[in-house]
Amino acid sequence: MIAVQPRVTCLALVGLPGSGKSTVGRQLARRLQLPFADSDQVIEQRLGCPIRVFFEREGEERFRDIEAAVIDELTQQPGVLSTGGGAVLRAANREHLRSRGKVVYLKSTPEELFRRLRHDTQRPLLQVSDPLQRLRDLYAARDPLYRETAHFVIETGRPSVATLVNMIVMQLELAGVVTPN
Repeated sequence: MIAVQPRVTCLALVGLPGSGKSTVGRQLARRLQLPFADSDQVIEQRLGCPIRVFFEREGEERFRDIEAAVIDELTQQPGVLSTGGGAVLRAANREHLRSRGKVVYLKSTPEELFRRLRHDTQRPLLQVSDPLQRLRDLYAARDPLYRETAHFVIETGRPSVATLVNMIVMQLELAGVVTPN
């Protein structure tokens, strides 16, 4: 078993859509025996509809307002938190994530993400004529924000989920955030 140091409230995962935040986050939480929360799932539960539908109806700015309130709340709770790809766009979110816990940036290239997401119809920001270019634009805009927010950067590449979880746990152990029992 691995013990999480008491001073760390939240272990948050940030990264572009499709980088594995939810999948890796679930497995990381299981491994560390911590609760898991996915901010997008929490938002959808509160909205009573898919984010994609709310996005189309109310717009991105209104969605970001709700996302900011959810991030504020979830970063005050212990556990592993998977954030939406755009959570870092607001300075308050970056501050809450960075100051209330440890943040892991799951870094993926736009080309790798496109390979994973090319058939996905649920991500509103990728429903464009050239999703690869959209991913490149998102990467250019968000990579500096992910880096500013993160305590750790993990290159996702093609490792398995289990390998990524092991890589994260190793980084957390080296930093003294978790200790093996």
